[in-house]
Amino acid sequence: MALETDFERHAMPLEYPFGIARGTTTERDVVTVRIEDDDAVGVGGAAPASHYGETVETVTAVLPDLLAVVEETGDPHRLERIEREMRETVRRNPAARCAVSIALHDLAAKRLDVPLYRYWGLDPGETLETSYTIGLDDTETMREKTETALERDYGTLKVKLGTDRDLEIVEAIRSVAPDVRLFVDANEAWAPKEAVRKIERLAEYDLAFVEQPVPAENPEGLRYVSERSPLPIAADESCVTLEDIPRIADRCDIANLKLMKCGGLLEAKRMIHAARAHGLEVMLGCMTESNASIAAACHLAPLLDYADLDGSLLLADDPYDGVPMPGGRIDLAGLERPGTGAVRE
Repeated sequence: MALETDFERHAMPLEYPFGIARGTTTERDVVTVRIEDDDAVGVGGAAPASHYGETVETVTAVLPDLLAVVEETGDPHRLERIEREMRETVRRNPAARCAVSIALHDLAAKRLDVPLYRYWGLDPGETLETSYTIGLDDTETMREKTETALERDYGTLKVKLGTDRDLEIVEAIRSVAPDVRLFVDANEAWAPKEAVRKIERLAEYDLAFVEQPVPAENPEGLRYVSERSPLPIAADESCVTLEDIPRIADRCDIANLKLMKCGGLLEAKRMIHAARAHGLEVMLGCMTESNASIAAACHLAPLLDYADLDGSLLLADDPYDGVPMPGGRIDLAGLERPGTGAVRE
């Protein structure tokens, strides 16, 4: 059965300006891929990050070559072969390859009329609550965003840091959210000794872990912090591909994977198992993304320790619906559609 493919670009405004240590954005450009046969349509999304050398322009430039691989193979169930040939065709641009991977998985599961987690043999009852991110802003605005998150019943928050107000910010968050599970993320903003000093103070605020305290280009700095930190350390920018797992294994406690970094769902599963083999806990994160990609990520929840899959929750309007997430709880059992669950509203 022949497969037909296409893709389109979307610009999606965010609900709030989203700030991290490297800058602030108000809109997100993504690309949505469609792979169709006579019976169903598979949907996948690319949310490229310029930090990793990828843009919407590079995604749209390489997608015709990637989709040609799909059309030549002609069978969405040949996932290993297609993803291998896509890597051979386009070695970089992981978000572009990921969009195709997601669309293929969506179509393959739809052909069997099962949700993706069942296609993989996973238990929908073993799921998680995603964190909801409070982006960098002035302290009072961050406090107000936290109050709004609490009104929406989010019980796990991630707070972006990387300023000279970091302790003030966390204190303000805790003043209105004393009982939530709280993560913080410096996005590479601290020097190693500065990180240790700050984390020693931040530990007073009952944090679950600290994400990427130092630049990825300083692996020994990450080790320095991890050996001295009173809190667990998660590696994000230091953990991009499968090959990075053994490199970070003695430098952190948690591997933070992202589909848009690693290039596809099969590769994400390999990274999860590799992290486990190296004694690491696993978090799956995201960019600001549509449910065209977030929905697929949610199906990996039974394999994770932590989920940071709020990318679609941060949008002002998402053209796609996905896996139900009431109060941030990833409700795979409540999904009533086959495939990833992503559907155009």
